[in-house]
Amino acid sequence: MSDTPFGFGLPPEEPDNGDEGSKKGNQGGQGGPANPFGFPGMGLPGAGGTGGADNPFAAMFGSMNPNDLGAAFQQLGQMLSYEGGPVNWDMAKDIARQTVAQGTADGVKDTSVGIAEKSAVEEAVRLADHWLDGVTSLPSGATTAVAWSRAEWVEATLPVWKELVDPVAERVGAAMGGVLPEEMQAMAGPLLGMMRSMGGAMFGQQIGQAVGVLAGEVVGSTDIGLPLGPAGKAALLPLNIEGFGKDLGVPSDEVRLYLALREAAHARLFAHVPWLRSHLFGAVEGYARGIKVDTSKLEDVVGQLDPSNPEQLQEALQGGMFQPQDTPEQKAALARLETALALVEGWVDAVVHEAAKPRLKSADAMRETMRRRRASGGPAEQTFATLIGLELRPRRLRDASRLWASLTDARGVDGRDGLWEHPDMLPTASDLDDPDGFVHREQLDFSEIDKMLGEAAEKRGRQDDGEGEENK
Repeated sequence: MSDTPFGFGLPPEEPDNGDEGSKKGNQGGQGGPANPFGFPGMGLPGAGGTGGADNPFAAMFGSMNPNDLGAAFQQLGQMLSYEGGPVNWDMAKDIARQTVAQGTADGVKDTSVGIAEKSAVEEAVRLADHWLDGVTSLPSGATTAVAWSRAEWVEATLPVWKELVDPVAERVGAAMGGVLPEEMQAMAGPLLGMMRSMGGAMFGQQIGQAVGVLAGEVVGSTDIGLPLGPAGKAALLPLNIEGFGKDLGVPSDEVRLYLALREAAHARLFAHVPWLRSHLFGAVEGYARGIKVDTSKLEDVVGQLDPSNPEQLQEALQGGMFQPQDTPEQKAALARLETALALVEGWVDAVVHEAAKPRLKSADAMRETMRRRRASGGPAEQTFATLIGLELRPRRLRDASRLWASLTDARGVDGRDGLWEHPDMLPTASDLDDPDGFVHREQLDFSEIDKMLGEAAEKRGRQDDGEGEENK
């Protein structure tokens, strides 16, 4: 991932053998941080490009052939004419696909998933679901098992990235439109429109790059603890699984099966705990609402914006715009999200280990590898922190896993999994400090409360019907 959160630059290559739906284009571009729009041969002042530092147009006219020049202006025009939402998602998708096509840092390019790999994934998920049947009361949540290429992962997960990122992007867009005094905004309409278009393009570029890089590292659709793929699909990426297990000294079929257990366990939670998805996404949105956008950099740029040098706005955004407000609401949203992520990952860790331990020799080693990957701030966390200023690290994963294991010993599988029936029944952050106290605490029976409320509503309905008959 780029070190500059809003740095522009398009990867230059297409894959040697990408997925069948790969787009072929921009093959002659030489993108990079010094080339904010990814146009071939274009240099900008102070950007280290091929053009003269005093003349940002020298490189454009000096090193482009007529076709390149026309494409450059066409792409620039498309960017500035964008009138959609706070993020240019078409740009995000194109850049994510091109980032995938470029390949990972180790030189591994995306490839289409073969029939044998699809069959291996389907068999692994089928076996994983069978093993999980014996360790959890939640039924299977995967109606289908799919094997994705990296490009297919991008296509399938972008709708969820949109849901996660748009709330923050809207705040940035509003800030960009509000940096001028109200009486001046009407006069500066075209300028504000251009700034919004550029803001949408900046987010689109950064999201596309980040998602494209992440596509080279994830092994499934639930790596960040959130359901990024379509409901009912357990998805694995064979190419990335091969890379993940390369230095572990574990047979590839065991690696695949262990990761299938994790994917299938996540699928069960999100399929059969109906409030969980909205609970997690609501916490993300609540956190986003509390983010304060530092407009001082934007205000400085507006007064001296040079349309021929979009890097001015880029550089203003690179210093870090996202500043969480130190309010009780913001702290509560963050605590709610961190606790929920820890509980999800802890439950998955506990049930997967219970299913794998008697069957896989590598269960302990694989468990520790995944714990470190999730708890130490891996690529997924860094990606999300770059996109919206929020870390998705389950900081208390080990504490949550121990609590779920203790609940299994004390209350059995049904008693443990029954806590997912209602969010108020789940452990809190303080319960992770005192797991024994929570395990042995008497729990409210929400099913009885729901039954009483239902009976009261039914009784009230009969009374209303009776009064209606009397009034006829």
